[in-house]
Amino acid sequence: MALTLNVNGTSHTVDVEAETPLLWVLRDTIGLTGTKYGCGIARCGACTVHLDGQPVKSCNTKVSAAVGARVTTIEGLSANSNHPVQVAWTEIGVPQCGYCQSGQIMAAAALLSKRARPTDAEIDEAMLDNLCRCGTYLRIRAAIHRAAELGAR
Repeated sequence: MALTLNVNGTSHTVDVEAETPLLWVLRDTIGLTGTKYGCGIARCGACTVHLDGQPVKSCNTKVSAAVGARVTTIEGLSANSNHPVQVAWTEIGVPQCGYCQSGQIMAAAALLSKRARPTDAEIDEAMLDNLCRCGTYLRIRAAIHRAAELGAR
């Protein structure tokens, strides 16, 4: 079945089943591998992307749900990795292994698009479904505060 997706501002027509998880279409069909497979059951957040600006777990989002919507992946967050969240992540030195970080960054960017100056409690709530097996949560929170200072929206 041919489906047309708007991914990072570019139209892609893909020949996949409507039930295919968006994650696999992004990675295997379109070739955007920044979005990671973590658990496959929407519990870890490594696969977080934006669907019309809202964070979603792409491992359990059917590709058909993305038709007619704007999909933004980590590759589309900014042209030169200069989104305030990406800058803050680098300044603070958030990643340890880095595997979960694209999902963490996408969740943080979604939070900051709604809440310019989130509290620690709001950050913790927004990031609850994004797991970091290395335990960089304090650096993640610090980077979100830094991104807010840098003007993320």
